[in-house]
Amino acid sequence: MASGGARARSGPAPDPAALRRDRDGDQWVVLPEAGRPGAAPTWPLTEPNGRELQLWDVLWKRPQAVMWERLGLELEVAMYARRFAEAEQPESRVNLSTLVRQLADSLGLTVPGMRANRWRVEAAADEGTALPRPAARSSARSRLKVVADGDDG
Repeated sequence: MASGGARARSGPAPDPAALRRDRDGDQWVVLPEAGRPGAAPTWPLTEPNGRELQLWDVLWKRPQAVMWERLGLELEVAMYARRFAEAEQPESRVNLSTLVRQLADSLGLTVPGMRANRWRVEAAADEGTALPRPAARSSARSRLKVVADGDDG
């Protein structure tokens, strides 16, 4: 097992609201909530099966597909679709599921993957569909309770 050095998931997750978010090379990319418009690109691998093509079409409608297209990741997305379809099979190997998760992370299909790529999905324009903000938390000091000596609470 490797020791020392930085790991892909080590340290706190990047925060788009951090004060230093505008450093050079540290910009977050805002992806359109509606996803990528248009048809999926042509399948780049050998002959696909029906499930692979179904996944391919669904994947290219996602918001992340905007960046995949910009970065030329058609082969990686096709490999993800192929391995995902294989991992769905009842007798698939466990290490295949691990590979699918790793590919999903690298393609930004998971929350940690989105953070690692510094991608976020554009908020809904209609305020009625936006998720409510969590209630403001009180300070830790205000939540403390003074207990007299011998008092059980």
